[in-house]
Amino acid sequence: MTDKPEKDKYQPDPPRVWEYSLPGGHRVMAGKTDADNDRLSLKVAGPDDWWFHVRGIPGSHVVLMAAGDRAPDRNTLNQAAAIAAFHSKARGGGVVSVAGTLARHVTKPRGAKPGTVQIRKERVFKVRPALPETY
Repeated sequence: MTDKPEKDKYQPDPPRVWEYSLPGGHRVMAGKTDADNDRLSLKVAGPDDWWFHVRGIPGSHVVLMAAGDRAPDRNTLNQAAAIAAFHSKARGGGVVSVAGTLARHVTKPRGAKPGTVQIRKERVFKVRPALPETY
């Protein structure tokens, strides 16, 4: 029989994301839909990855993947925050406030609709929406 093992049949699809590479070997992913945002933020992101979302405006959840044991520098965090601003309804605005925190501080409230999360220990980044190619 060539059927998949039983446990593999019910694995959720990986999230559909936009992916970007930043200097220093850092990788950034941005979710495309509410369901993708949930999977990216709650299943894919590790506790030491950084999570970003524009404050008070609909947009993608953005995760800056940890590059080994090196913590990202301020410039890398700002670039990831700018990607979050770009993948939001604030794309055409000037300077935007983006909330960022370690992914371990991102949780989903019980019964919340897809794409809704709560965060703790947020840090606010003031950035202009941009993609890495424009730096």
